[in-house]
Amino acid sequence: QLQLVESGGGLVQPGGSLRLSCAYTGDTLDYLAIGWFRQAPGKEREAVSCISSSGGSTNYADSVKGRFTISRDNAKNMVYLQMNSLKPEDTAIYYCAAEIFRYCAYNPRYWGQGTQVTVSS
Repeated sequence: QLQLVESGGGLVQPGGSLRLSCAYTGDTLDYLAIGWFRQAPGKEREAVSCISSSGGSTNYADSVKGRFTISRDNAKNMVYLQMNSLKPEDTAIYYCAAEIFRYCAYNPRYWGQGTQVTVSS
């Protein structure tokens, strides 16, 4: 069983920063690619960023390139999403999701509960 728990969400002003964390636990933690997704009210779920199991490969949605940075610390079983220059359109519930695969998956099987990020003045 694989579990993921997000944290770090909150209310920030436009231009501000937040760092989201994803802690994962389970019996199968090797070759675990993890991505961040978000969903705003009335919108489809969007893939924000992902990182390969080794951390050697990362991907970003065009909407967040240059502003968000994904990273991981496998020794701590943690994945992070540093979000800078936040915009109101970044407001969404952010989910951490994982797949037992070396590289990012389009449809991860394991999901966290989500953490709310609200960007508003």
